[in-house]
Amino acid sequence: MLRTERLVLREIDDRDVEAVFEMESDPVAMLYWSRPPMVDMAEAVATVERSKTFFAQRAGLKWVLSRADDGRHMGNVGVFGFVEPSNRAEIGYGLARQFWGQGFMHEALIAVIDYAFGPLALRRLEADTHPRNERSIHALERLGFSREGLLRERWQVGDEISDTLYLGLLAHEWHARRGA
Repeated sequence: MLRTERLVLREIDDRDVEAVFEMESDPVAMLYWSRPPMVDMAEAVATVERSKTFFAQRAGLKWVLSRADDGRHMGNVGVFGFVEPSNRAEIGYGLARQFWGQGFMHEALIAVIDYAFGPLALRRLEADTHPRNERSIHALERLGFSREGLLRERWQVGDEISDTLYLGLLAHEWHARRGA
């Protein structure tokens, strides 16, 4: 569990199914994801069940963002795709649309990056985003991520084929930014 001023980042559990479905069935919130929006609650159940195994199997770490004051599920942040010999992993996140523009994800990402470059002792974090996802690109660059490359026609979601913009952040860059 991680805590910030306004958030509690905790492991996912069965109480999160409805909130996962609400966010991941929203075509606007899912516009730049690498899969289409959910159409059935069973997809949310399967996602939660799969996500509950991430921590134990070290396949990834997926935190639910919940408000500290009322526990409301707002989205998620994950660190996954660990390449342990290289001390690197990927970061990903999603936030329900009603919480956009309020600084919640920025606050959560700071806590997760601190954890990744602290207790996890990672050397590098990578982010894969759609080149048109300006909000996400801005959020990552605000945290110190640098644009590193474009992978052409990497994803196909339904009939749309899209590129990936890769961004990276190194531990020593993060520590310098944080004054550590």
